[in-house]
Amino acid sequence: MILKNKLNLTNQIDLAKEEEKRTKLQAKQIFETNFLDALKAGTFESLSKIHYFLFSDLYDFAGKIRDVNISKGNFRFAPVLYLKTALKEIEAMPQDTLEQIIEKYIEMNIAHPFREGNGRSMRIWLDHMFKSEIKKIVDWSIIDKDDYLLAMERSPVKDTEIKLLLKNALTDKVHDSAIYFKGIDASYRFEGYDLYKTKDLK
Repeated sequence: MILKNKLNLTNQIDLAKEEEKRTKLQAKQIFETNFLDALKAGTFESLSKIHYFLFSDLYDFAGKIRDVNISKGNFRFAPVLYLKTALKEIEAMPQDTLEQIIEKYIEMNIAHPFREGNGRSMRIWLDHMFKSEIKKIVDWSIIDKDDYLLAMERSPVKDTEIKLLLKNALTDKVHDSAIYFKGIDASYRFEGYDLYKTKDLK
């Protein structure tokens, strides 16, 4: 199913290419304009603004909580009926330590609040928390994409793997643009893997 988009594209490959190109340009602006400095780390409002900034040229739903139930593979994300409550509970979670930040990130991934583009938005959101709370960010270039995807898939049951992966990839090079942009790379997107292809649930 091709998502309705502002470019009126009807081919999934063409849409994916435009997503990649446009969101990277927007991410570049986020980095260069200090957009995140005005946002409170760890809030859904901040995540929503990040998502809107990245995707508003592509989708009408940019920054908005999804109104459909979705799944990837056999995993169902938070039902729409409980999504707003879940987001409030996630926002209230502590984020003082590395472990707490990752736990919050995992819960937000389980919520998957947007119809599309959760991964890229949440990695920026995660790095914003790390930078704000412990003065570090993730060097995504040293994380194997398959290890990351499998660790995230298993994280709702056991979070040891994703915690270890992220902990070992932390760096204090918080102003390095190359490190920042690796987190936006489509190769890390769940949406890029058929195994995790998002589908609407009736």
